Amino acid sequence: MKSKVLLVVSILFGLMFINSGLNKLFNYMPMPEDIPAAMLEVMGAFETIGWLMPLVAGVEILGGILVLFKPLRTLGAVMLFPILVGIMLLHIVNEPSGLVIGLVFFAIELWLLYEGREKLKPLFGA
Repeated sequence: MKSKVLLVVSILFGLMFINSGLNKLFNYMPMPEDIPAAMLEVMGAFETIGWLMPLVAGVEILGGILVLFKPLRTLGAVMLFPILVGIMLLHIVNEPSGLVIGLVFFAIELWLLYEGREKLKPLFGA
């Protein structure tokens, strides 16, 4: 039962990141109108660095695709970890209203990393 739940959660998690990465490249989802000024300022700064958003988008797309496949799920989770840390910090510092969904995704990320802990042991010398 746990493996089926993990499969469904992994698929939804991966698709969310694929969609997020594609939206960063193609801007097909409209921006909400109630975004605070501080958040708009941060997003504007990110877009000023011309290579940053395409890099993040590429990592999100690739990481999301890898999470969909069980043998590559841990690698995808490792790739997405810094992005999720950035999402958490952004919401903690600039926009706490989005923190709940960030915590949910961070919890899923930690679950994926925990499930793949055997594959991660060589990274930590164990």
